[in-house]
Parts: sequence; structure tokens; C-alpha cells
Amino acid sequence: MAKEKKQKDNTSTKKDSPKKKVKKTKTKVTSEKKESTKELTEQLASEKDRVLRLSAEFENYKKRKERESDEFKKFANEAIFRQLLTVVDNLERAISSTKDDSSEDSLLEGVKLTYKEMIKLFETFNVKPVEADNQPFDPNFHQAVTQEETDDLPENTVSKVLQKGYLLNNRLLRPAMVIVSKKIKKNQRN
Repeated sequence: MAKEKKQKDNTSTKKDSPKKKVKKTKTKVTSEKKESTKELTEQLASEKDRVLRLSAEFENYKKRKERESDEFKKFANEAIFRQLLTVVDNLERAISSTKDDSSEDSLLEGVKLTYKEMIKLFETFNVKPVEADNQPFDPNFHQAVTQEETDDLPENTVSKVLQKGYLLNNRLLRPAMVIVSKKIKKNQRN
């Protein structure tokens, strides 16, 4: 009986032995690590795939925007040129009218109509002439070609406009070429 008791004590000791518990825990931990590693590997692969797709979408977006930008640059002035065609038509009519009729009046009338059409086109696109005649000289809007001595106007005033300047949406498109007044120097005799 003592032998049986000893064996029972041995088996109970074997069941609850710390070595067996460590082994079971190690295999459990190892399998959990393998599963979590596998999950992490799958997540990593899916994230890599997502990043690659996003990268490809972004590249396609950049190419599409570049194409749209090029297309816009090509045809940005289309509306202006479409309206300029009416001006060309008026000039062609003026030229053809001089062939039929040698009268200078019809040519002058055709040129006047063309000029009016151009001014109307400018107004449509907010192009305005720079005010220069008899205005104080402003280097931001006027380009002085020369000076003219006169007592009729104050000094540094635009006396003549040689070429009109224009503004596009209040930004200088071309400065006005002008002649600026200066006082006449009087000779003093002692």
C-alpha cells in the first residue's frame, strides 16, 4: 500500500510538475506568436498593396492634371480669337469694297467699323486704355519718349500721346508712349 501511495504521489507530482507547465505554455505562446506574426504579415501585405494602389492613382491624377493643363494652355485664348475673326471679316470687307469702288470714303468707313469692333472686343475682355493725355506723368503707366518745352502745361505733364497704353483687368498690358512737358528755360542777362 505504501508503494501504491508513493506511485500516486509520483503521478500527482508528475501532473503538476512545473517543467510540464512551462512546456505547455511555451508551445501555446509559440503558436500564438506564429498566428500574430501571420496576421501582421497579412496586414503588412494589404497595406503595401493599398499604398501601391494609392501611389498609382496619384500618378494617374498628376498625368491627367498635366494633360488638362496643356489642353487649357492650348485653347485659353480661343474666345478672344473667335471674336477677332469678326474684326478680320470687317477688314476683308473694307479691302474688297475698295476694289469695287475706288472711293476712299468706303475704305475709311470700313476701317472705322473695324476699329469700333476692336474697341467692343477690348471692353468684353476688360481691356481699357490708359488715361494719359494732359495727365501728370506716372512711370507706372507711361513711358516717356522725350520732353517738350512748353508753358501751356505744368511741368511733368503728358503733353502728347504717341501710342496708347492699355490695362487688362487693371494690370498694365502696355504702357502709353508719351511726350512729357517741361518748363521753358528763360535766359537771364546781367
